[in-house]
Amino acid sequence: MLPITVLHTDVCDTACDLLVVYVQKDRWEHERVIERIDQAFDGRLLPFLRQERFDGAHGTRVTLPTFGCMKARKVCVIGLGEISSGKTDALRIAGGQLAKIAKEAKTKRIATVSPVHGALGPEYEALIQAFAEGVALGAYEFSDHFGTRTRGKERFVFSSVALIEPDAARCRAIEKALRRADVIVAATSYARDLINTSPRHMKPADLAAAAKAIVKRGSGITCKVYDRAAMERMGMGAALAVAEGSAHAPYFVHLTYTPKRKPLRRIALVGKGVTFDSGGLSLKPADAMTNMKIDMGGAAVVIGAFSALADLALPVEVHGVFAAVENMPSGTSYRPGDVVRAMNGMTIEVLNTDAEGRVTMADSLSYTVKRIKPDAILDFATLTGAVIVALGDDCTGYMSNDRSLARAVGKAAKTAGELFWELPLFSHYDEALRSKVADVNNTGGRSAGAIKAGLFLKHFVGNVPWVHCDIAGPVFCEKEYRADMPYGGTGVGVRTVLAYLEDLVNEKKIAKSSPKKRS
Repeated sequence: MLPITVLHTDVCDTACDLLVVYVQKDRWEHERVIERIDQAFDGRLLPFLRQERFDGAHGTRVTLPTFGCMKARKVCVIGLGEISSGKTDALRIAGGQLAKIAKEAKTKRIATVSPVHGALGPEYEALIQAFAEGVALGAYEFSDHFGTRTRGKERFVFSSVALIEPDAARCRAIEKALRRADVIVAATSYARDLINTSPRHMKPADLAAAAKAIVKRGSGITCKVYDRAAMERMGMGAALAVAEGSAHAPYFVHLTYTPKRKPLRRIALVGKGVTFDSGGLSLKPADAMTNMKIDMGGAAVVIGAFSALADLALPVEVHGVFAAVENMPSGTSYRPGDVVRAMNGMTIEVLNTDAEGRVTMADSLSYTVKRIKPDAILDFATLTGAVIVALGDDCTGYMSNDRSLARAVGKAAKTAGELFWELPLFSHYDEALRSKVADVNNTGGRSAGAIKAGLFLKHFVGNVPWVHCDIAGPVFCEKEYRADMPYGGTGVGVRTVLAYLEDLVNEKKIAKSSPKKRS
């Protein structure tokens, strides 16, 4: 993790390669830190910023050397725009920008003045946490598979980031926020690592092993891994059919987190775990296959979230479920026209072997409903290209059979700074999933593809409150549109899951503390 520390010192006494100062729009000339640095510059800083037409607008920045006026070698003044209540994500992006600036300048020792002002309390800590998350997420780089890189492509690594805060009370609040940010970022980064790993090194057995490794991260976590024979005994004919074309055996994973205190709720996280998707016999075009290592991104959300549960110690029982399979073409592959039976007894007509994710998820969801009996299910899957057509590369489309759960997940996504947009589950579209030879078919046609995929999954959740999150777009970042999302796997969904679980606990606390109404 990126080492972020708090320094209880004066801004001009901090030795570093780069001092980053954040200011808000239209107020920057009167901020204490700017006045303090201007004094060190003998009154030359403010005229220089005015000359550069700096106004503190979001993303604007001016960098200049200190000429020995301070212990920092350079100063970079960055505009935050207008930061107000509900603007938490702006701080996360600002933190990512700091990391990006440092990478570009190959600056290792960085210091920054706390960008958050106002009264101490939960909102203050949330803003600091978001900023720290942005710094660490923006600094993320995949370490590669062998520990080295080819000549000329050495990784740039920060040595330290110091957060300057002269006020001792604020230092304590910042340290608390940094600890929470560290847990959240570690979980997200773990999911990113799994997604970024080459499919040669992330076969179904490797994905199952990554889940088992979580058990060592803290008390209360257990992991059961079922092999092909056990999956056959449980009746997982759908997931096993998808795995038939691969030389690599399938596995089914069930993680469980049991809190020390009596759990308030039982929540299930279900992920799609296709470690490589060639499309099977309905073979993808070559260009569409290049990044299909991402197709286990849903399982990565489950594993990443579980890596944080022991540290967060929330009083919620959490289950994580996924089928780890590979979808490959061969003489043993499942075929278009096949009819397979899922664990809940429903039959599926396979019209396209490249719509394999929902087929594997049918067994994962059936297992969850039958064996776990949760209060709610959240599933994450790189399920359709249609969701990218509808919402673009940066947005998760989610749909639900329960309004309360949908609102809760939407709220959690906003807290986490992840772009989610709800799609409807129009019941009449379910007609397209009807089959003449089975209970359902696995495509439903091209139109409204993301919604029809959601409706397909709905057949396997029964009456359990459920939300389906199609992360096909934002699971992998090709073009860096946010400073806290460098190229590669994003870990999208992990922070939303953790925010959702925390909200469950906080709402329960509020309900308990609220006085009962008299009848």
